[in-house]
Amino acid sequence: MITARLLGPPELVIHGAPPPPELLWRKHLALLVYLHCASRPLVPRAHLLDLLWGEKPETAARHSLNEALRVIRRAVGDAAVDTAGDQVRLVVAVESDLRQVEAAIRSGEPDHAAALIGGEFLEGFEVPGAAPFADWLSAMRAEWARRGSDLLAGAAERALDRGDAAGAAGLADRAARLDGQNPRAVEVAMRSLALAGDRAGALGHHDRFLGFLGDTGSATPPGITRLADRIRTRPAGPPGPARTAAGSRRAPLVGREPMLGGLLAAWQEAQAGSARLGLISGDSGTGLTRLLEEIVDRCRLDGAAAVVLRAVPADRADAGGGLHALAGGGLLTAPGIAAAPPEALAALVGTHPAWAERFPAAGHTPPAPLRRAVTEILRAASGEAPILLAIDNAHWLDDESTHALLGLLRDLAAHPVFLVLAWSPLPPRPELLDAAARIGRDHGGIHTTLGPLTLSDLERLAAWVQPHYSAEATARLARRIAVDSAGLPLLAVELLHAVAGGLDLDAAAAPWPAPARTLDQTMPGTLPDSVVAAIRLGFRRLSASARQLLMAAAVLEDRVTAPRLRAATGLDAAALAEALDELEWQRWMAAEPRGYTFVARVAREVVARDLVTPGQRRRFQKDAGAA
Repeated sequence: MITARLLGPPELVIHGAPPPPELLWRKHLALLVYLHCASRPLVPRAHLLDLLWGEKPETAARHSLNEALRVIRRAVGDAAVDTAGDQVRLVVAVESDLRQVEAAIRSGEPDHAAALIGGEFLEGFEVPGAAPFADWLSAMRAEWARRGSDLLAGAAERALDRGDAAGAAGLADRAARLDGQNPRAVEVAMRSLALAGDRAGALGHHDRFLGFLGDTGSATPPGITRLADRIRTRPAGPPGPARTAAGSRRAPLVGREPMLGGLLAAWQEAQAGSARLGLISGDSGTGLTRLLEEIVDRCRLDGAAAVVLRAVPADRADAGGGLHALAGGGLLTAPGIAAAPPEALAALVGTHPAWAERFPAAGHTPPAPLRRAVTEILRAASGEAPILLAIDNAHWLDDESTHALLGLLRDLAAHPVFLVLAWSPLPPRPELLDAAARIGRDHGGIHTTLGPLTLSDLERLAAWVQPHYSAEATARLARRIAVDSAGLPLLAVELLHAVAGGLDLDAAAAPWPAPARTLDQTMPGTLPDSVVAAIRLGFRRLSASARQLLMAAAVLEDRVTAPRLRAATGLDAAALAEALDELEWQRWMAAEPRGYTFVARVAREVVARDLVTPGQRRRFQKDAGAA
């Protein structure tokens, strides 16, 4: 029995032991590999002589072939090779990674097949003076580079569909390096690296691909060119350490793969020209914001004009505030809005200086009602690019804006518009429940509900944060995290990163929250000490400017503008921008057109309660009041 690794540097195991050195001589190994890979079981001696010993006289060549066959028999067994007549056949069973890949593909296990791709066929192996074998080796390398690259690219695409951008980036990088001219591999590498926050790495793959194409004279696929243009417009990601598991608080979407897949399927339908609704509901801490962010990132990379809002409790009483927020945010930059009717533009010109500056002539036109104006502007914009409207904390949106946004599904039914609302059941919003009930009947879309993570999910998260842990240690850590986090992803990720940062979890912990009570209803006083300690530890790992900014934001209003934060903290413009970027990268705060909010209310509560002194609170509020 021979076990052979041929994808990557060649390795052989004979009957469970290392092979004798003479079997690894170049032509002996070449003969063994060729007989294993030959498309026909019986190979003529004359063909083998020409393949490996064509430079020798026939008598010497035959002697060399016989000697190579003798070495194989001595290493593997007398019956390893059949040389009856003038044909040669390898009889011994060979378990090679080539055959394992093909078996995995036949059995419908493409990810297992991709995992077997260890590198180039016979990487680093050459046989000098055997030109026919060199030609065969080159053809085999090209074939397996193409097949291996496609398998790895497919695995990367599936990892991306699961929300694992970091895992996808690693697979796609291997795919692109195996076959630098594979556009599928290059595109998924660019996409996954961009989603992981590595803009430079994504564009590096694009530049290398252009170099390969330049050498061959091929044209660049337009899809890759457009993707590169979109990536260039994205903000630069966090520093390298912040993108690793230990440094990043943006965890993979463990346990949320079916939800992500359903939402992405709805997005594909919207792109095809049918307005769709995506509803993401769940209690605080279940990962609503994280899943919404993933959808926004995917849609933007697909070329969507994205308008993203995050509502706060004060918005509930601001009639029409959500619609005005659309105008004050990304809607102004959407392509195609100039084609909207003048009366629609006039409705926003009168209340938004940026719109008045871009469309001064519209100021002389009687304005349309706000709801109709926004509809007509979105209709015009969707003629140029698909539109994504993403609203986080939609349960705090005012009634007028909520009804108007849901009405878009009817008014723009045949347009590429995707409306995604992330909301919690408290406070109750009957209109959102009604919209969910009408999916599939009155409009297309999907409603997905997020709940706590399972123990298996927590083990996967623990393995992501602590990859050096043994399986037993990972399972033990996951069980403890399950107790302290109640399976809420927000708290689980916080705790796991705190453990990676040195937090020693207590041996005993009482299950929580109390029966029939949500995270919001237990904050902040009844949180487990380990959760509070984790948040404090994460806070201490921030820079001094970021900590100061976070303390100020915690004691000011739910949504606070950059000028007010600057007034409250006294930071100069450069330090303020750097600190805000850090807080966004580390997922403490989220930015939207109207200001900054805490990603997690629990973090704000702990910072405000435990990390700000009464004197600091008064100073922040006093200094911010002057802004």
